[in-house]
Amino acid sequence: MSKRTPAEFHPETIAAAYGVASDIAFGAVAPPLYLSSTYEFAGFDAPRAYDYGRVGNPTRDLTAEAIAKLEGGAGAVMTPSGMAALDLLIGRLAAGSLVLAPHDCYGGTMRLLKARAERSQIRLSLVNQSDMEVFAGQLRDHPALVLIETPSNPLLRVVDIAALSTLAKNAGAQVVVDNTFLSPALQQPLSLGADYVLHSTTKFLNGHSDVIAGAVIAADAQEAKALKHWANVTGAIASPFDSWLTLRGLRTLFARMAGQERNAMTVAQRLRDHPAVSRVHYPGLADHPDHGLARRQQRGFGAMMSFELVGDVPAVRRFVGAVRGFTLAESLGGVESLVAHPTTMTHADMGPEARANAGIRDGLVRLSVGLEHIDDLLAGLEAGLQAAEGPSEDA
Repeated sequence: MSKRTPAEFHPETIAAAYGVASDIAFGAVAPPLYLSSTYEFAGFDAPRAYDYGRVGNPTRDLTAEAIAKLEGGAGAVMTPSGMAALDLLIGRLAAGSLVLAPHDCYGGTMRLLKARAERSQIRLSLVNQSDMEVFAGQLRDHPALVLIETPSNPLLRVVDIAALSTLAKNAGAQVVVDNTFLSPALQQPLSLGADYVLHSTTKFLNGHSDVIAGAVIAADAQEAKALKHWANVTGAIASPFDSWLTLRGLRTLFARMAGQERNAMTVAQRLRDHPAVSRVHYPGLADHPDHGLARRQQRGFGAMMSFELVGDVPAVRRFVGAVRGFTLAESLGGVESLVAHPTTMTHADMGPEARANAGIRDGLVRLSVGLEHIDDLLAGLEAGLQAAEGPSEDA
């Protein structure tokens, strides 16, 4: 970069150039990949800046620094997955601590929290965080940690981070926000009062569907140091290569998010007007119930959406069998467009009762909109929607 300090750069520049031309050995423009698991001591009782790969790695640390700066945090830890990032926070809680989580959170998150609760490692309370009165009532039980997921997966509900954080912190709880769906390009929860930000960096931060990793970013420097220590204790650290790939993906984050959001808005509008679709969940649409809050809290609406097909599971089966340009697969946030059926895929482990409570119906389909040409996406989508409507009367 230049002689200006990184703090003076815009986020787009940090994403594109943090760590560029920092190699002091050979002057490499691209930051090198350090794969070594151990490092030579300078002498007896004289460790260098790095001594063992679990404790620290230059590539992993550089990627963590870049992500922390994008989120406006004091420091970050790269973990082997998004679930490991959440578990890093959960694992530091005292036994029996109460965790307050959304009733409609990601299926993997709910699976992890329930597993920890079943082993009496935490207590768990699930609450509709859109209802401030109910949320405030839950705080009387003195939770240690409040988890916020906004927009939610898969229904794209948006909740007020600033308001929830204020209430939670007044009750003595720490607040962590899962920012996976939007990334720091479109939302910075720490600036709205959160203590931590959580990412599955597998998704938009990496953006190419070739990495499994996660990150936790802390607003406070001492908390960031404590998280790094706990990651060393537990061994919950991302590999150097996955970190390097994530940093390379980060270079195009803002450009990718802008292009994918443009495509997503057009797709959402097409879905809203189609007779095979009963409802579209995308906060970028003016008739979405959380549109106003999303405009105030976010810098954009992102590339994720879900919609409900008329005809439920039979319609979904026909849709995924005929749609083109959208690959039937779990995960999200890559440059390629994906389609998933939450009931049988990402949220299957929740069970029918929990899904019903969260509002996840069997006819719900989730899209991660990529960077393909919009005409190809719309044509492929139309093929799926026509099939979802069933055979014509003339057939």
